[in-house]
Amino acid sequence: MKRRSIRIAFVVIAVVAAAAIVIGDLEHHAAGRKLREAILAELQPVALKNCTLKRFGSANDGGYLMCENLIEPLDAAYSYGVGRNDDWGCEVSRRYHVPVHQYDCFDPARPTCNGGTFDFHNECVGDRTGYRESRFFDTLENQIRRNVDTRRRVIIKMDIEGGEWDSLLAAPDELLASIPQIAMEMHGFDDPKIVEVLRKLKQNFYLVNLHFNNWSCTPKAAPLPAWAYQVLWVNKRIGVLDPAAPFPAPMSPLNAPDSPTWPDCQLPTPPSQR
Repeated sequence: MKRRSIRIAFVVIAVVAAAAIVIGDLEHHAAGRKLREAILAELQPVALKNCTLKRFGSANDGGYLMCENLIEPLDAAYSYGVGRNDDWGCEVSRRYHVPVHQYDCFDPARPTCNGGTFDFHNECVGDRTGYRESRFFDTLENQIRRNVDTRRRVIIKMDIEGGEWDSLLAAPDELLASIPQIAMEMHGFDDPKIVEVLRKLKQNFYLVNLHFNNWSCTPKAAPLPAWAYQVLWVNKRIGVLDPAAPFPAPMSPLNAPDSPTWPDCQLPTPPSQR
């Protein structure tokens, strides 16, 4: 009788433990879904009355949309995350005759640009100054200051594989408020700081373009179609909101799949815009 009671007790304990695991998994899943829904709620692009979109850089991966008519006057450009080519930086430098400061501490390649000016910095942008596993990082504010570009008109392109969240959280609001446009690729869907950064940016910027990278399509990111997404931020000082335009703004046809051979994945078009 005693042994039977012990066996029953073990069975009860096992059932309770299994139930706790299932409940924990369900709660974790629900929390993750809620976070992704919050991210999507922040990623609602708007239309501007005074923005003429143009694609700068590559036809596919490496191309970014910007408001062409809101770029000039321009003193310099900053390209974060470069790799073996910087088509965006090259087009900007040649078109506007400005230097492009490139920052990349992971890829030793040094892109070139016929007719443009590149100033390569073997360091990355981060939330603080210092070395991490032999790679040097510094803040956005320090890098712009060292290049004597504080209070000058600069635009930024950023694709740093998830490092954008800490880097932008560390950037002073005063600095962000001085930047006319930021074209970037953002990464991730499971970190609460993503919502924090999006809300911080929206204090000074309009989200004017949203395009999901089809290299990163996955149902795990639902209701987001992918875990990487290209965006354009336009400073509210220069952008004029169009209250009569549909919201969220329809995706521009200038966007293109990062991989022309892979299936694409974008947000469905709202019924009111079909």
